[in-house]
Amino acid sequence: MAMDLKEIENFIKKAMPDAIVEIQDLAGDGNHYSATVTSSQFSGKSKIEQHKMVYNSLKGRMGNELHALAIKTKES
Repeated sequence: MAMDLKEIENFIKKAMPDAIVEIQDLAGDGNHYSATVTSSQFSGKSKIEQHKMVYNSLKGRMGNELHALAIKTKES
């Protein structure tokens, strides 16, 4: 079962309450998304650490309910 973009946004915001999350459905199939996440929690962290924070917020759904998520992170 695919995730919708509101679900993805909710998971990210639950883990990072100050985050500004912009999500696009890239293929219109509910399986391929792009997310831009801006958060002060990224401050001082490498891009790899920032991306891991986003993946961890999805609590194991990446690769299961969510097939593909391209991530862009920014510090606020």
